[in-house]
Amino acid sequence: MSSYARSPTGLRSPPPPRSAAASPRPKFDSESLRTYMKKLLLSTFQGTVWPDPKDQNDRIRTWNKEINERVKERMVELQSHGYKYVVLTQVTQNLGQGGRIDMVSHWDETDIVAKEIFYNDSLVCMCIALAIS
Repeated sequence: MSSYARSPTGLRSPPPPRSAAASPRPKFDSESLRTYMKKLLLSTFQGTVWPDPKDQNDRIRTWNKEINERVKERMVELQSHGYKYVVLTQVTQNLGQGGRIDMVSHWDETDIVAKEIFYNDSLVCMCIALAIS
């Protein structure tokens, strides 16, 4: 049976939003996560140059995997229960091009998004982390 309510006309309405009383989950500590992400990207990429074409794919894959795993592990340390975690990382060569990162969302008050960008003369790394209840 669906959680949607049926009206007399047969149309269905979405269920009412969860109240704070129905969700006693504590808010995720996004500031601690952002601080961690900033330090992680700085320690990973400070002084790093864009890899040679012959090992470029392997190096970028390794960076992405390491950053994603470490950010996810930190998220679990901060709040181990009640959230689903998504971490997205993109590393690109810095050729002086412009860039922008935006996100629009609609979710519970306890859900968060944390984003951090590192760049130097050689590369740009964007990391986005979502904690969704």
